[in-house]
Amino acid sequence: MGGWQILLEVALIALLGTTLFHALRLEKALGVVRRDRAELEELLRGFNDSTRQAENGVERLRSAADGAGRHIARQIEAAANLKDDLVALIDRGERLADRMDGLVRANREPEPTRRYAAPVAAPEPEMADSGGARVRSQAERDLLRALRVTR
Repeated sequence: MGGWQILLEVALIALLGTTLFHALRLEKALGVVRRDRAELEELLRGFNDSTRQAENGVERLRSAADGAGRHIARQIEAAANLKDDLVALIDRGERLADRMDGLVRANREPEPTRRYAAPVAAPEPEMADSGGARVRSQAERDLLRALRVTR
């Protein structure tokens, strides 16, 4: 039995050595995990801070967009009111232009069939008729009539 006992002790020592080797490797791995865990916790804190900042930024952006939307709505409403005013002014202007056109047409003398009559011998500027009034040519009379119409 002495040989079996030594063999059993050697096997037990080999198993204890293997266990010790694996325990040291496990300890080293747990050290890495502990170190990585601290880094992971720091990373998660940074991520949470970034998330909160992003949420605050989104909220500020949403409120800014709402304010801009209200401002644009007010501008659109003001533009619509101005458009209505301009349409009313245009209508009034067109009615006034139509009335003025009708008045001009009503006050116009009918146009003669010929623009100028046959030339009449022009008297000398110093010449006057028997009543002392100056005699005018047909062209002068037509010119005076045209000037009266355009006034």
